[in-house]
Amino acid sequence: MTAPLSNIGALNRRLMLEAPVETADGAGGVTRDYATEVMLWAQVTPGPARADIAADSLGATLRYRIVIRARGGITPWHRLRDGARIYRIVAVRESAGRRFLEIDAEERKD
Repeated sequence: MTAPLSNIGALNRRLMLEAPVETADGAGGVTRDYATEVMLWAQVTPGPARADIAADSLGATLRYRIVIRARGGITPWHRLRDGARIYRIVAVRESAGRRFLEIDAEERKD
């Protein structure tokens, strides 16, 4: 684990925070899509990767620690996007000084 963020200038990546949007599919279920809520500045630090199998497809799950300025309303239902990269939010916690949010996220590579 890296040291806590103390310099706001370390937030050097632009990520889009996306929220789920569900629409009826006409057959009693829903279709989930995502809509952009806001652009955030972030620090993205890679963590360990692990191999896994999803739907009979061998791939890898890459883990990241993402730090953003503190804000409310971010949950594991949201996701972060960096161009074509999608980070699934696993956990969100406040930093020790409550100035930042530390997000554990995963990216799937097939």
